[in-house]
Amino acid sequence: MKVLVVDDEKNIRESVERYLRLEGLETAGAENGLAAQRLLAEEAFAAAVIDLRMPGLDGLALLAWLREQGLRVPVIMISAYGEVRDAVEAMKLGARDYVVKPFDPEELVVRLKRVLENRRLEAEVELAAAPDGLEVLGDSPTMREIRTMVEKVASTPSTVLITGESGTGKEVVARLIHSLSHRADGPFVPVNIGGIPDTLLESELFGYEKGAFTGADRRKPGMFELATTGTLFLDEIGDMPHPLQVKLLRVLADRRVQRLGGTLAIPVDARLIAATNSDLTALVAAGRFREDLYYRLNVVRLEVPPLRERSGDLPPLVGRLIRRLNARLGKAVRGVDAQALESLRGYPFPGNVRELENLLERAMIFAETDTLGTADLALPAKGGTPPGKAPAPRTLDSLEREAIVAALQRWEGSRTRSAAELGISRRTLLNKIKVYGIQP
Repeated sequence: MKVLVVDDEKNIRESVERYLRLEGLETAGAENGLAAQRLLAEEAFAAAVIDLRMPGLDGLALLAWLREQGLRVPVIMISAYGEVRDAVEAMKLGARDYVVKPFDPEELVVRLKRVLENRRLEAEVELAAAPDGLEVLGDSPTMREIRTMVEKVASTPSTVLITGESGTGKEVVARLIHSLSHRADGPFVPVNIGGIPDTLLESELFGYEKGAFTGADRRKPGMFELATTGTLFLDEIGDMPHPLQVKLLRVLADRRVQRLGGTLAIPVDARLIAATNSDLTALVAAGRFREDLYYRLNVVRLEVPPLRERSGDLPPLVGRLIRRLNARLGKAVRGVDAQALESLRGYPFPGNVRELENLLERAMIFAETDTLGTADLALPAKGGTPPGKAPAPRTLDSLEREAIVAALQRWEGSRTRSAAELGISRRTLLNKIKVYGIQP
């Protein structure tokens, strides 16, 4: 992470830079606000330490400029004793903290680290827990190979393409790469391409300026900016519209984004991980996906196998999912019995890990003991009929409607997350909600 130090007093500026470098932080220095503007336009900074009083363009004016440009750089102001009131005013304008001269460099580092941590938490657009170690990948031969590749690629800046069926855990792999990388302290920003309408996708990825289009009443940074110093995860990359593929290719080449309606090329420093359940080579052959973008993304490829091909991973996976569900549901389920585990091993899991989690959640809600049995799981029998129940005639429409209602209930009405679970686009989900007359 790189920190910008702005102070017209050379000895203060350089001593702060030296101290920060001793703490393992990269630095750059500017002697006034104008020089700082140039550096901020050229590079991506995790934070800035800015003197309040400087010739040319002072700290307050520089802070105002940052806000105008929509640059999400957390700022600590440096002020003299008699300027504390101005420093407090700066905080009202967006500064995160201030220190008074003369200050202890160690105190500055503590405050800076606190600001960086707060910035990281704010930039997290999804509060899903990151994986807690390589063991989440399982111990089957295929997953051991993926685990080795994850360890090797995590320490590099290389772009990664993760492929596999829907529900296999591609985002888990992406989060694990992020958590093992030198960007682990930065944000992990997931974006489901298939869950965002085409008309909104460009503004979500690249941001927009006030007045860029009808309804744009304020400036909004895009996901690339939010992911600066961290990782941007683009799921369902195969669903990206062709015109946006060109813009994504340019961002990957230039490491800069330009907001809709804007003229400023904003530097971004985000590692890109993409995922898809589509055959991108087939899409390239069909002219639906750019070949140059495919090769730009396919630097390192990880293919996550379906759950039915790695039944040996079921015991640790079931244990991890039950621990997570216990915390969410307020339950104290200990696990599954041996017979239930064998039943799980024999089930093909067309919905992969996502289906397993949903199945366990349903079982835990209605279980009467702290150990799940075969009856609790209610797995479909060979003929597709739940044990102990007579088959009832069902139409495809009724099954689809039930699946949509269940997904909406699980995600508390979130259309985007429900569509992601169902493996359809958000637009398709909205159409089906209207067709089936499903109420909010």
